[in-house]
Amino acid sequence: MTHHAPRRPFTPAIISADFKAYPADFIVKELMDVDFSGQGEHLWVHVCKVGMNTAFVAKLLANWANISIRDVGYSGLKDRHAQTYQWFSLRLPKRGLPTTDFDEFIKEYLKEGECLTLIVHHWHDKKLHRGTHKANAFTITLRQVTGEISAINAQLTHIRQAGVPNYFGEQRFGRDGDNINQAKAFFEKILSSAKPYKPFKKDMDKHSLYVSSARSVLFNALLSERVRLGSWDKAVAGDVFNLDGTGSIFCADIDNEIIRRVTEQDIHPTAPLFGVGEPKNTDESLRIYQAVLAQDEFELIKNGLLKVGVKLAQRPLRLRVHELNWQWHDDSLTLNFELPTGSFATSVLFALCENLTKNH
Repeated sequence: MTHHAPRRPFTPAIISADFKAYPADFIVKELMDVDFSGQGEHLWVHVCKVGMNTAFVAKLLANWANISIRDVGYSGLKDRHAQTYQWFSLRLPKRGLPTTDFDEFIKEYLKEGECLTLIVHHWHDKKLHRGTHKANAFTITLRQVTGEISAINAQLTHIRQAGVPNYFGEQRFGRDGDNINQAKAFFEKILSSAKPYKPFKKDMDKHSLYVSSARSVLFNALLSERVRLGSWDKAVAGDVFNLDGTGSIFCADIDNEIIRRVTEQDIHPTAPLFGVGEPKNTDESLRIYQAVLAQDEFELIKNGLLKVGVKLAQRPLRLRVHELNWQWHDDSLTLNFELPTGSFATSVLFALCENLTKNH
């Protein structure tokens, strides 16, 4: 985790571990529920990639099929330093498979340590759009783990039952937090102008990254305060709640039914993703968040986000860790679990591990 180090709800049972010693130590698989039509002009391809990011793979697939990058679709961005499985769609109006053999085509583009394999393909009548998959499955191996094994097992059991704080992971902030520094420079620039914010098309992706990083800093600070107060997984007066596994949010007075649903993780308290709009939180919940956001260090970020015009949203404070199981192999620990899209496996590791040494 970067920027303001978020607080943990408990002392991590793992004192130290090596992380990503090999690409296969971090395996991510998109969980995609699509009933392929077998018809249409979109060729959906399932690939395994190692050592390359999603955008680069999209360009390679466009070159292979001799189509515009605009005709390539994918659901989510996947880590470069990992072994990842994901879907892409290629719009091929003539329904003809590329004539060049994929394995032969890809050879000239691969560098040492990189791999791209086409596993299977299907025809479909729709393009693959961002956010289509609802969850990711992770297999993560930690090596040279130090800590009391019985305590680690007990903490993993607790995480399986109670979840972890739903922090944005460090990859959201860039290498050494560079995305935040660039976001602040961007905000200073647009705030110095009296003109409304209107981005050039070529800058939109970059600016979107800055906005996402900036909102993530504020959210993590709000969540960290709820962790400090011991209420990140409890209902507070004025909270806005999220129905687990959905984008649905609602306000409710706290009664025994709400307390039961929060305890059972059917619903979760939320914090705002800062933006334009009237706060949905009220009472004690609003006071907690306003006190954090009133800090001088956040003034530039808040004003910049308001100038950009991004709209207020809510994000759950708690992350359920689905299907969590684990295996020990001497001093190596392999974790298997599923998370909804928009959440971070590194947030699970952050709750569990005091010190992670990255080896990529």
